Amino acid sequence: MITESHIDQALESLFEGLTFSGEPATLYDPLRYMIAIGGKRLRPKLCLTAYGLYKDELNEGILDPAAALEVFHNFTLIHDDMMDRSPLRRGVPTVWKKWNTDQALLSGDVMCIDSFRRIAKAPAAVLSDVLDLFSSTAAQICDGQQLDMEFESREEVAMSEYMQMIGLKTGVLIACAAKMGALIGGAPQEDCDNIYQYGYQLGLAFQVADDYLDAFGDEKVFGKPIGGDIVENKKSWLTTRAMAKADEGQRQSLLAAMQLEVTSPETRLEKIQRVKDIYVALNVQEDAKYEILRLTGKAMDAAASSLSGIRLETLRRFADRLVGRTQ
Repeated sequence: MITESHIDQALESLFEGLTFSGEPATLYDPLRYMIAIGGKRLRPKLCLTAYGLYKDELNEGILDPAAALEVFHNFTLIHDDMMDRSPLRRGVPTVWKKWNTDQALLSGDVMCIDSFRRIAKAPAAVLSDVLDLFSSTAAQICDGQQLDMEFESREEVAMSEYMQMIGLKTGVLIACAAKMGALIGGAPQEDCDNIYQYGYQLGLAFQVADDYLDAFGDEKVFGKPIGGDIVENKKSWLTTRAMAKADEGQRQSLLAAMQLEVTSPETRLEKIQRVKDIYVALNVQEDAKYEILRLTGKAMDAAASSLSGIRLETLRRFADRLVGRTQ
């Protein structure tokens, strides 16, 4: 096995050395900017962690694909921020805000292409499987983003629809990272499938936690303005749960609050507070915490179908660090 400290050191070196050279510089500056502002790097870390369950050393055959996951994730963030008109990402201006929407679109495309170039450096013995996994994941993420946008114009969505959407938009890339590491590490097919499910359920838990923090987190820790989902009328887990629990009067109050037009900082704060007051009245913030624990439990059950001992404990620690932000 590869230790967690070794993986952390490898990730630090990997992203310190990740460069995007080329001309014109204006095309590649946003790529360098996105990588430089960092993030949790959870997808490449999970990829290396899963790989390390089966191997004793890291090499380029896993490091390049792991980097590809982060590059691709950052590509999706550039485009998501542009579509959501989000001004901040990780506490700094988003690419479209710092440059412009045209620049964000084109630079994001370059990032997507670069991710496939890095994926193609996976070992030849598993390259076909890795490419199939990554390509299908990329397509599913687009499906999820489209559903997310469509939900904005609907008064409410069923929880089953919401979970399908976050599974596509968030869950599949985290699942892909886990399975890719196992694949390249030479894990048996059954292990790869169970580790994929571990990543998928953990991805769902991570997104519910993200939804919770968008409303109830600390902006300095969260890295972007609190209440963005509320302002943009996004169907978060909290909104979906609130609609399911509300009586008719509460439902109409929530719809009215979400339909408030934001024209100033004051009206922005008013809208966020009105929606949050309804969340609290319905206790959906506590429901979210329970759901995070439930999904994390499902992730660990999937992992336990193939792993035990220190290998299972390694995935448990990864899960606890990832979703423990809401406790």
